[in-house]
Amino acid sequence: MKNYITTLSSSKAAMIVGIAFISSVFIVTLVDDFLLANFVVPGDTNALAKDIEANGRIFAVAVVGYLIVLALDSIIGLALYVVLKPANKNLAFLTSGLRLLYAFALVIGVFALAFKIIDVYGYASIKLVGYIFFALHILLLGYAVFKSGYIPKSLGVLLMIASFSYAVFFVDFNLPTSMKTSIMLIMAIAELSLSIWLMVKRNRLPENSFYGNNQ
Repeated sequence: MKNYITTLSSSKAAMIVGIAFISSVFIVTLVDDFLLANFVVPGDTNALAKDIEANGRIFAVAVVGYLIVLALDSIIGLALYVVLKPANKNLAFLTSGLRLLYAFALVIGVFALAFKIIDVYGYASIKLVGYIFFALHILLLGYAVFKSGYIPKSLGVLLMIASFSYAVFFVDFNLPTSMKTSIMLIMAIAELSLSIWLMVKRNRLPENSFYGNNQ
């Protein structure tokens, strides 16, 4: 894996980021809006066990779907390292690492929930930790994009703004549903915009040290 990452070109890594992100959005939409639309998990392990038994196949498919999404998140993190490395290797490493920590935290939570080790409240706590890692990842990603010199600064600014919008997951602001939807839309647009730009402009990305800033 290490050898593959070190030899992967920026153009291929950019395409991987785009495809993986769009695929993850599709799978999350399928799981949340269709598979789990009417699947309500109560806040205790006994009730959770009954719900899983009654909806075993749906729950199993949903778990697999989420694990695939988290695997795609890990792939995105590694590919972003390749894309950002020409500008600043250390910043690229930290940005990638935070996304991997997010995926790792949620994988633990999903497995613990699936095996009924924790209830839905325990899962929510683990998920919150994951979202903190993810918000920091998006903030650092925005900064890395802004400072890169070869990706539009506007995308970096949009990502940094989106990172602060994750506060809605950390603090209960009692916001209207429409406002929460708008905030989540900003999050999606920020990453989607970067993904599409990388796919379209992938052949223009630098492969080596850029401006001599590869620290």
